[in-house]
Amino acid sequence: MQSKDLVAASAKPLVLSILVHKESYGYEIIQNVKKLSGGNMQWTDGMLYPILHRLEDQGLIESAWKTSDEGRRRKYYRIRKEGKTALAENRKQWDIVNSTLNKIWEDKLCLT
Repeated sequence: MQSKDLVAASAKPLVLSILVHKESYGYEIIQNVKKLSGGNMQWTDGMLYPILHRLEDQGLIESAWKTSDEGRRRKYYRIRKEGKTALAENRKQWDIVNSTLNKIWEDKLCLT
């Protein structure tokens, strides 16, 4: 189980990373996160939809109601140009954090 702080910090880059590949609807995003994490991240509707609404309010994604091939009406989300720019910046920040933690955990960092 991931801590709430870690889930909150990683939600934006995770959602944007999923949407950069293709537009998607809420349940599909939840299933993608679960699959990509090997089942270690179990998002709920109550956690995802506020994130989607916040990203939409920030102009990073947009949504549209569409009818799926099965005839079901769903709200699909897609990344905007501004979202791709934000994702690139988020990725740089996460790479720095990941690199720093790996150095510490691998004991390659000389702490003085």
